[in-house]
Amino acid sequence: MISVKDVVAGYSREVDILRGITLSVKQPEIVTILGPNGCGKSTLLKTVAGFLMPREGKVALDDADIGQVPVFRKVRKHDIGFVPQTDNVFGALSVWENLALGGQFMRDHDRKERLDQLYGVYPVLKRKCKARASSLSGGERQLLSLARALMPRPRFLLLDEPSAGLSPKMLSEVFDAIVVLRDTEQVGVLMVEQNAAEALCISDRAYVLSMGKVALEGKASELLASDDMRRLYLGGRTH
Repeated sequence: MISVKDVVAGYSREVDILRGITLSVKQPEIVTILGPNGCGKSTLLKTVAGFLMPREGKVALDDADIGQVPVFRKVRKHDIGFVPQTDNVFGALSVWENLALGGQFMRDHDRKERLDQLYGVYPVLKRKCKARASSLSGGERQLLSLARALMPRPRFLLLDEPSAGLSPKMLSEVFDAIVVLRDTEQVGVLMVEQNAAEALCISDRAYVLSMGKVALEGKASELLASDDMRRLYLGGRTH
């Protein structure tokens, strides 16, 4: 389990973006972080990932404090994958080369076996394995970024707005892929999203942030039906 306890963090000593955040994500479940622009969603994800260190509080994996562990060590030593919102594939490289980079520290046999597994889950990537990543559609690039992060078999995956810039059809395909990876890989997913209603439909639980604090939390299905959620964040509508 990844747990965040009373975390305070920010980009300068003078300003706290996160003001005592507490949350958790287990295997296998999808937990979504929602909230208006500027509430601290991406800052929270970067703090969990290791791009930003908490000034106060604790980020733990199981019972080990990993709050001061940088992102590259979290990926290699602590089985945590991270998919950023932008620049999440190497456009000049082929699909195969992108995936191989995701498994660069694996043994050759294990890497090939893992590639075959992921090609089975994402057949479009197998069909286009020799194509440059820059030639893929937005949805295909997101699938590639997910598959690359999955190469070393992480226990947890951190996703920063995976639906950003996607058409409704592509959004649905990417969200379906996230559900599949939770169910097939038994991965815990912590996801920041702006498409609140759609994200809640595939999530197990969710947290709604406001001004750097947790304003609402609970089962995704309950939040989707919540009057407070509709009033505060969904504009009175769930669809």
